[in-house]
Amino acid sequence: MGVWELLLAGLVLLLGLCGVLVPGVPGSWLVWAAVLWWALQDPRPATWYLCVGATVALFLSQVVRWALPPRRLRQSGATPRMAVYAGTGAVLGFVLVPVIGAIPGFMGGIYLSERLRLGRSGEARAALRTAMRSGGSSVLAELFTCLLITGAWLVVVVRG
Repeated sequence: MGVWELLLAGLVLLLGLCGVLVPGVPGSWLVWAAVLWWALQDPRPATWYLCVGATVALFLSQVVRWALPPRRLRQSGATPRMAVYAGTGAVLGFVLVPVIGAIPGFMGGIYLSERLRLGRSGEARAALRTAMRSGGSSVLAELFTCLLITGAWLVVVVRG
């Protein structure tokens, strides 16, 4: 597989990660499609293991999302700025503390966004609780799964 194909797959993975945070955009489907396309272009056993693992992980993620409360983030006062902070925090957390760092990074991003908007720590904590109860946990489950798949994809690509 050439460099351009890898860059294209990586770009679609990145768009999928961003799409998880935007309502109405099928972010997890973009991540899965990128991995499937990559596996079809590079038929090594490791690529197919990752493709099957990504399919199972995304299926389990959807089951978890259906079990969690429905997304009502807009009614709770969530803003696009909060989504950017939460997503950036999750990615930074995922990189700084591999895998499990995405969870506190996501929540820290929401807290920071609300702290800057509201100005007080207590109000920001209350807004964080409201956001997580209103659907933030389902967004976190989907984003965490997509970050895990993207990280695994990077490992397989780098190991060649």
